[in-house]
Amino acid sequence: MNILFDIGGTKMRIAKASPDMDSFDDPIIVKTPEDFDEGMRVLSQSVQELSNGESIEYVSGSIAGVIMGDSRTLVRSSHLLGWEGKELNTKIKEALSCIDVFIQNDGELVGLGEAHYGAGKGYPIVAYITISTGVGGGRIVDGFLDRKSVGMEPGHQIIDFDKTLCKDCSDVGIFEDFVSGSGVEARFGKEAYEIPQNDLLWEDLALWSAIGLKNTIVHWSPDVLVLGGSMITGNPAIPLNRIEENLKKLPSIFPTLPVIKKAELDSVGGLYGTLVYLKQKKSTLS
Repeated sequence: MNILFDIGGTKMRIAKASPDMDSFDDPIIVKTPEDFDEGMRVLSQSVQELSNGESIEYVSGSIAGVIMGDSRTLVRSSHLLGWEGKELNTKIKEALSCIDVFIQNDGELVGLGEAHYGAGKGYPIVAYITISTGVGGGRIVDGFLDRKSVGMEPGHQIIDFDKTLCKDCSDVGIFEDFVSGSGVEARFGKEAYEIPQNDLLWEDLALWSAIGLKNTIVHWSPDVLVLGGSMITGNPAIPLNRIEENLKKLPSIFPTLPVIKKAELDSVGGLYGTLVYLKQKKSTLS
């Protein structure tokens, strides 16, 4: 059997892939432990529950952060500080006694899932951006993750280097500080879902989102821009129509915008992406 996992800044989702590798069973959802060793214990316990004694062949997973090297070491993660510096492939193979582990950044794999099963299906070049606890994403070309040297971290682009837009934002005003759930909580002392939809803050978030997304459009030149994450698909949420209206007002060298769509796979987009990624990796082994 094959196992899929999606480790985010707040929740872990673990599921068993179907024998035909076209779907997966209902996932186990647990809070992501701050401590790495505890995270490995929770992952192992969840897999044991799913496997019912059956041996594990391959494991495919996503995690929030920058991953490098053959050991897939998590070198940076804004929301999983206790996991930084850990060799994920090595530790997970030890914990689950599997043949191999394939791990990628969570935003990229959600985008891969949306490209195959969701809002990006049928488009050659898909840009996916998630606005949730943090901001991440990836570029998918002809159904495959685009190549990169280190990673894709659109949430860390600087959009306010002199702090004229958001004096309350930290450091040099990266995109994530402006629009993410953690950024909203840091600036206003409350969770985003506690702020009513009619509050003008959501209009500001739509403008700030458009600024960061305009950079994504001119850098990645996608056919479709898919937006996901709790700050986009939740209730309340950053209004998609207001983001698009602001995008149209911003100057651009391109004559038209790409298609702008809301993600369709909800909270299991990462598992769909890991499923696709596992199939692609296994095809190279045969």
